[in-house]
Amino acid sequence: MTELASPTPHVKAWREGAVGHVMLDRPERRNALNRDMWAALPGLITTLDRDPDTRVLVIRGSGAEAFAAGADIAEFSVGRANPDQAKEYEALNGKAFAALRDTAKPVIAMIQGFCIGGGLALALAADLRIAADSAVFALPPARLGLAYPIEGLSDLLHAVSPAFAKEMLFTARRFTAEEALRAGLIHRVVAADRLAQEVADLCAEIADNAPLTITASKRAIDSLAGRPVPDDPVRLAARCFASEDYAEGQRAFLEKRKPRFTGR
Repeated sequence: MTELASPTPHVKAWREGAVGHVMLDRPERRNALNRDMWAALPGLITTLDRDPDTRVLVIRGSGAEAFAAGADIAEFSVGRANPDQAKEYEALNGKAFAALRDTAKPVIAMIQGFCIGGGLALALAADLRIAADSAVFALPPARLGLAYPIEGLSDLLHAVSPAFAKEMLFTARRFTAEEALRAGLIHRVVAADRLAQEVADLCAEIADNAPLTITASKRAIDSLAGRPVPDDPVRLAARCFASEDYAEGQRAFLEKRKPRFTGR
């Protein structure tokens, strides 16, 4: 295991094999994110994204009680007390969400327990969301009197219908994992005691495949879905055909063996 240096003890990051891990580690507060945690996320995610040995990223919360219970409301009276402060705070959040969206690697949100507010926004910035059957989802801005950031709404609408998004925001109520699955908020629900293995198995499947193809696919799908992407999907597709991995894939098929992809 290769551990990354983190600027806060409440976010941990490491690579184990081909899988990069980012863990929100503040279980005594249900992993609620304070300013230091928001600020730490972009750099850690970017470091894993640039690591050629990392094929897939997993973001999760520490413990079984929560993925993340949202932003730390205890900070709002000081750091989010007026429109200017709120704008600065949202920019801090936005950099964390953008780092997850923009990584060239697939990102899996591994969700158990509470996934609320800013925690759900982090999960929505991931490519795939797998949840334990005990997970609970909510967007509570209407209980706090604040507006949900426009980038977060965009991510929400890429997952669910406008009507379901409105129901979440208008009511601020909590939704079960099964309700979230039916709405498209998450794409898989498993028993809580199977969650870690289910995510590990999915990571292994992804890591075995050609990294350049996966990046090209991610960028093309996001672009076609109307999301801004940092790379030209057409250029990335052409890069695949010019790669050593393309030649390796053909050889492995003809030789009836498992391909050994390097990302080159």
